[in-house]
Amino acid sequence: MIEPDTIKLLRECDLGIKMGVSAIADVEDYVKDSEFKELLDKCKAEHEKLKNEMQESLNKYQDNGKNPNPMVKGMSWMKTNMKLKMNESDATIADLITDGCNMGVKSLNRYLNQYKAADEVTKDMTKRLIHLEEQLATDIRKFL
Repeated sequence: MIEPDTIKLLRECDLGIKMGVSAIADVEDYVKDSEFKELLDKCKAEHEKLKNEMQESLNKYQDNGKNPNPMVKGMSWMKTNMKLKMNESDATIADLITDGCNMGVKSLNRYLNQYKAADEVTKDMTKRLIHLEEQLATDIRKFL
């Protein structure tokens, strides 16, 4: 059945985008290098653009998407703030964002494999999101 897998994959992508945008928002005020800040802003904007596309698809299925678990979001926020308190540097931020990107890529690929019956449009959006995460991790290596 295509529809249930499509909705489940859209929800996981929605969650991933929300987590990614939140992670960038948590660190962007601490970034010192203008090129690094520009990369984060560009990625955040691309995430928002993709989120709007996915929201249109979710609306088509009369689904609200998926919000991050408050406990997971809180733990992520605590980890970020603890690391930044110990070492407020672009290298620390690049490390945190790279970890998040890697987790996102891993999760999204798992969901792409799990929800094989999802429609091709949703699979394509998922692959674009994976590419965004991979590209950001690659682009910010020089700040590690």
